Amino acid sequence: MTERPEKKREAGDEEQPFVSHLIELRGRLLRSIAVVVVIFMGLSAYADTLYSMLAKPLLRQFPKGSSMIAIDVTSPFLAPFHFALVLAIFLAMPYLLYQIWAFIAPGLYRHERRFALPLLVSSTALFYGGMAFAYFVVFPLMFRFFTHAAPRGVKVMTDIKSYLDFVLTMFFAFGIAFETPIATILLVWTGATTPQKLARMRPYVIVACFVIGMLLTPPDVLSQVSLAVPMWLLFELGVAWSRFFVRRRETADAVPAGDTHGDGDGA
Repeated sequence: MTERPEKKREAGDEEQPFVSHLIELRGRLLRSIAVVVVIFMGLSAYADTLYSMLAKPLLRQFPKGSSMIAIDVTSPFLAPFHFALVLAIFLAMPYLLYQIWAFIAPGLYRHERRFALPLLVSSTALFYGGMAFAYFVVFPLMFRFFTHAAPRGVKVMTDIKSYLDFVLTMFFAFGIAFETPIATILLVWTGATTPQKLARMRPYVIVACFVIGMLLTPPDVLSQVSLAVPMWLLFELGVAWSRFFVRRRETADAVPAGDTHGDGDGA
């Protein structure tokens, strides 16, 4: 007869932490949404100016007499605000990643925390770097090729919504491509491979980089090389970082197990 109350109490003890985790997750999601909304409200007043800055790489390559057009009735109003919203999410990314980090950090060991936090910071910086590389390096080359490749008698006039969709896709593609070092380190961290095996795969990786560059850029050698070479160099950087990580993990494994947990009490 005394076992049932104990079972009920144990079930309640297991349910309470789960509910508290859900409450914490809800709070962090609400704060994240609030930050994005606040940034969006601040950017919305400059939506037209921000879109004009986004369109500069294309407008600079237009022949005289050409301009961007709006096919849909609502495009002149919605396209700049759409870009402002996406830009707000991009700018809030460090805070969003911090909320993710703060939610999962209590469940990590101390050496995992020391490893995961630099990865979050590095992945954010690399994603921003990929976007900046696309805007300042790839877009001028790409749009110069596209605008000058038009057949004779064809006047280049790009729709503002189509341009926005294309540019956001390229931003995302280059941001993900620049995450190559992080993907390399994660493969080593999970035990899927080793730095030595990755180094032996270098010829295949180089070919894959040029294939990706061919798919994501215009069909000219300069644009393809502008993406393939940075991806290859980032892969080499990831291999070097993964070697450093392996040495750090071996050092951490040498520490007694009771001293590796983030709480420090071995519980």
